[in-house]
Amino acid sequence: MKNLIGVLTIILLFSCKSETTSKTLQVGSYRAVIEAQDNKELPFIFEVKSATDIKIFNAEEVIDVTEITYKNDSVFIKFPVFEGYIAAKFEGNNLNGSFIKESLNRIVPFFANYNDDKRFKVKSKPSQNTTGVWETVFSKGIANEEYSAKGVFKQEGDKVTGTFRTTTGDYRYLEGVMDGNEMKLSTFDGAHAFLFTATVTDSTMKGHFYSGNHWKEPFVAKRNETYELAGANDLTFLKDGYDSIEFTFPNSSDQLVSLKDDRFKDKVVIVQIMGSWCPNCLDESKYYSEYYKENKSKGIEIVALAFEYAKTKEKAFNSIDRLQSNIGIDYPILLAQYGSSDKAKAQEKLPMLSHVLSYPTSIFIDKTGKVRKIHTGFNGPATGDKYIEFKTEFEEFVGGLLKE
Repeated sequence: MKNLIGVLTIILLFSCKSETTSKTLQVGSYRAVIEAQDNKELPFIFEVKSATDIKIFNAEEVIDVTEITYKNDSVFIKFPVFEGYIAAKFEGNNLNGSFIKESLNRIVPFFANYNDDKRFKVKSKPSQNTTGVWETVFSKGIANEEYSAKGVFKQEGDKVTGTFRTTTGDYRYLEGVMDGNEMKLSTFDGAHAFLFTATVTDSTMKGHFYSGNHWKEPFVAKRNETYELAGANDLTFLKDGYDSIEFTFPNSSDQLVSLKDDRFKDKVVIVQIMGSWCPNCLDESKYYSEYYKENKSKGIEIVALAFEYAKTKEKAFNSIDRLQSNIGIDYPILLAQYGSSDKAKAQEKLPMLSHVLSYPTSIFIDKTGKVRKIHTGFNGPATGDKYIEFKTEFEEFVGGLLKE
């Protein structure tokens, strides 16, 4: 409750009139910083094209932001699809404020300096090269928290790009530098703010992963060009005694939708377990949306089950509608849960599953209603070849089901 009051206070402060004319963002580059734990800076770069058009850059990713409003000496920047927004006051051409996610009661200090396009400040020439594959363990030795990942990086000079893949997805487009023997990588997409720092030798890494100012965990890695993660098709499965799934959830018109509906009869169906707040789900939804538009006449249906942390049903559907509108999703998104995105509670809504390990998770159902495969997680465009591999496998598998 205190945090929510803080959010409202911030909004009121930013709405107070302190100038007789409104300021707007200056055309050009800004170096933005979100504060993480340990007094770490989590930086990203955005470019202002006009007062209502911003582009955020993370390696090869470019995010267009057009929901920008002004009031007197303040600017409010709302990101595509996701709930989070920036509220900041102008200090000359610079900005000082907060990154806010109201449903989670999170307020993270934010500032941005105009006419600066250096993500990280480099003090020393790189003494190591991170290019290659890294077998990685996060939270090593910590009970119930340890998990494996695959780091894949490319370094040119002091610039480093790449990502960490886990069994349930990836950590988005990471961009940063090698400063001496210190690697620094970050990404910001409007939902998640990630920072990775590590000390690197020719064969090892040791560092920390920061998410906003609310999460920090250690990781270690070693070079291993042949390392592969466990298969995504073996992590989630049906419990003994089940060969199909059942559910009934409402759409945004408050109509109950079930797999027993005529829409899904005698068709191949993909059930997408997701959330409008989830960047990997966004990547998957973009791909599924394109595939569905091109192939729905062949007898395929996709239905998404949204598990939302928004505190009310109305806010949850607002987020879902925003996602559908932004991407142009033609298949239905049903509200399976609101008020929490807890995976254990999600599994309670689908008790025939062994567990819900990840958002997203996709369940592939044949024309007879039988579950044929469950794919945990999603390797998005940031994973390069792995993303292409996923699309090829997906299209071959679904194509086979359609021919049956």
